[in-house]
Amino acid sequence: MKTTAITTFMVLIIFSFACTKKTTTPTTYDCTGITPTYTTDIKPLMDQHCATSGCHSASNKADGKDLSTYTTTKSIASNNSFLGSIQHLSGYDAMPQGASKLSEANIKTISCWVQNSMPQ
Repeated sequence: MKTTAITTFMVLIIFSFACTKKTTTPTTYDCTGITPTYTTDIKPLMDQHCATSGCHSASNKADGKDLSTYTTTKSIASNNSFLGSIQHLSGYDAMPQGASKLSEANIKTISCWVQNSMPQ
């Protein structure tokens, strides 16, 4: 009985590690001289690629995420999954879903915005 309990416990431990989603740390960029703001640089990207009908707009909020305002975007962007998804890293849901990955220049702009404390 004791051996069965120990074996069961070990199998559960192995399965819990095997089934966890492996994530990669989002890439950081050299943002020297790059200071994007939400209003000028980020909002247009969010409106074009993310806060669209059926995705992360105020009326649809896919996965409960609204990327249509500064406040909501800043809140979501403070989580590593935001950059991991945009950068299409292993362990994250690639965004925009069902569309091409954003250009490297757009990803860098968004990443630098986050790295620079997300100015409005």
